[in-house]
Amino acid sequence: MNTATDHLLIAIDDALRTVFAQQHPSRANPADKEAEAPLTAEEKKRSAALMRVNHVGEICAQALYSSQALATHDPKIAAQFKRASIEESDHLAWTHDRLKALGSHPSYLNPLWYAGAFALGLAVGKAGKDAVSLGFVMETEKQVEAHLSSHLDLLPVADQKSKAIVEQMKTDEAVHARDAMRAGGVELPMPFKFFMKMSAKVMTTLAHHI
Repeated sequence: MNTATDHLLIAIDDALRTVFAQQHPSRANPADKEAEAPLTAEEKKRSAALMRVNHVGEICAQALYSSQALATHDPKIAAQFKRASIEESDHLAWTHDRLKALGSHPSYLNPLWYAGAFALGLAVGKAGKDAVSLGFVMETEKQVEAHLSSHLDLLPVADQKSKAIVEQMKTDEAVHARDAMRAGGVELPMPFKFFMKMSAKVMTTLAHHI
């Protein structure tokens, strides 16, 4: 049985691994099935900016799942968060690899993004019931899915490698949202949904450039 100190150390280890360590995906990178097409300097810059935003989203997803697994007292829900976290770590690795292939870099603010998302997830988990935490996951994944859909339109037509990654991410996020709903997630109040959208907008705007 893990103590509170054990849980804290595990959370710290998760944070360090997510932000600073090389990720090793459990699934093949969808981009591997696509040929690398020549991109102009401007197209590479656009793709890199969008993939950096997606990478930040995965940093935040790891923080949210880690914090909510820590907050819940239901081992089944904690296990569900952990399973989703593993799939999200695939996304983290894929987007990182794509950034490298495009000659770019992850956001320099990743430690800040992780800390903020972890604090928010922990606050929601501690303040509400598991149904609220699952509802938070549900809404997060719905917003991310919509965000990824927009990226499919914004990525250069020739960049099929980035598009393949984003397509698979979109599919996985829809599954996570559905799983959270089936586990008992409830709809969040509109003001909180709006707050989440505004927070995401700030994050994506900064991550696009930094």
